Amino acid sequence: MKRVLIVIEGHHDEPELPTAADLTRLAPSAAALKQAIAADTVARGSTTVDVDIVTAAQLPTAVVTVPETLLCPLTLALPADLEFPGQALYAACREVAGLRQWVMQTLQMPIGDGHLWLPIVWTVKGPLYAEVIGQAAHAAAISAISDQTDQTAAQAEAAPSYLQPIHFPDRWRQPLYRFGQRLLHTLAAPPATYLLQFGLQNQRLWFDRLWPFPAIPAVASVGVQQPDLFVCHWRCLTGQPLRDLKIVAPPTYQTWI
Repeated sequence: MKRVLIVIEGHHDEPELPTAADLTRLAPSAAALKQAIAADTVARGSTTVDVDIVTAAQLPTAVVTVPETLLCPLTLALPADLEFPGQALYAACREVAGLRQWVMQTLQMPIGDGHLWLPIVWTVKGPLYAEVIGQAAHAAAISAISDQTDQTAAQAEAAPSYLQPIHFPDRWRQPLYRFGQRLLHTLAAPPATYLLQFGLQNQRLWFDRLWPFPAIPAVASVGVQQPDLFVCHWRCLTGQPLRDLKIVAPPTYQTWI
C-alpha cells in the first residue's frame, strides 16, 4: 500500500471539483480519518503513506493512475462498478428502503426514522460496541463538567450537532447489541467501523439504516472515546488488533428524550 484515498461525496451544486482545502472543509469525518492514519503511521514507525481526500467524481482517474491504493469510502454515493472490499455491503446500505424491508422481514425488527447511532467496531475477532451517539437537538444534559479541557472544547466545536456518550439503559442496550451482531453477521460485513442508526421511544426500538463507515456522527467520538471511531476504522481496515473501547473520564452523559 503506497496511497490511501479517502472518498467523500461532492456537493452537487458546485460546478467545479472542490480543491483539497474545500474537501477538508466539506468533510470533517474525512479530516478525522486522515489524522488517525497519520498518527498511526507515526506511532508504528512505518513507511509514510500518502493520504488524499477525493470525491467519488475524481475516483476513475485517481484509481487508474495510482497502483497499490487502498480505498476508504466515507460515502455511499460510489460508482456501481467500483471494486473494493465491502462493495456489496455498501450497495445494500445505499438502498435504505430495501434494507429496511429486509430487516423487518428477515430479522423481525421494526423500522422507521431514528436519531441515535450505535457504533460497532467489527473486528476479525468479534464486535466491540462503543457508547451510543445522539443528536444534540434530541438530548438534554443530566450532568456537566465544570472544567472543560481544550480537547473536549475543540471536539464540541468540530461537531456541535452530535453527542457521545448517550445514557442508554441496559434493558435496551443488550437487545440492540444482539441485533447489530446478527445484522452484520448476516450481511457478511468485512472488518470496519459501522454506525447502526436506530430510534427508541415509548418502550419501542426500531432500525433506521446502517452506515458501513464512521459517518459524520462519529466525529463526536474524537477526544471523547479512546481509540476514537476513526482510529478504530483504520485499524480494522489494516488488520490491526483492537481490544477495548473506553470513554475518557470524566464523561458528560446525556439522556435521551
